[in-house]
Amino acid sequence: MTIYLFRHGRTAYNDEKRYQGQRDIPLSDVGARELAKAPFDAEIVYVSPLSRARMSAEILFPGACQIAVPGLMEFDFGAFEGRNYMDMSDDADYRAWVEGGCEIRCPGGESRAEFCARTCAAFAPLVEAAAERGEEQLVIVAHSGTLHAVMEGFALPEKGYFDWEPPCGGGYALDFDAALWRERKKLRYRETLRCTKDGALC
Repeated sequence: MTIYLFRHGRTAYNDEKRYQGQRDIPLSDVGARELAKAPFDAEIVYVSPLSRARMSAEILFPGACQIAVPGLMEFDFGAFEGRNYMDMSDDADYRAWVEGGCEIRCPGGESRAEFCARTCAAFAPLVEAAAERGEEQLVIVAHSGTLHAVMEGFALPEKGYFDWEPPCGGGYALDFDAALWRERKKLRYRETLRCTKDGALC
């Protein structure tokens, strides 16, 4: 089984370097235009409930049944959402969060550990259910943070959270091996993906 993880396309917040988090920000017109249909089809796509993920899934996999999984939503940045790092250069809470390696809880939001636990707890059952059904692929469209957490938690070779950086409209393909999953709950990284009109899937 191949597992495909996609990050949504570009939004206005992406271009403005704003923390989107769990705000329901749609794709920008440019972001929607630059996405291309994936070079393979999917009957079912698991998505974050946020509109930017659902809109991206519709473009990447037109006509696929979308199943929303709340646990795949982006990091909850709390009071930082809607703002960019320049806006917060003098914000003591933001500076403490950044200087602490983004590990402490955002005011009104999540800590990185809480986010990763939530995301991985949503992802693992999807893998196990697809494997049990004998599916050939599992397709997920979500967020940068979601992919960071899943790749840190499950991918081989092992890398840190910030070492994975999926592009907008791109992501990763992973190979599922039943024995490896059973013994270590790990998946083998195969390749980085890109589904935009200015770049082929690679």
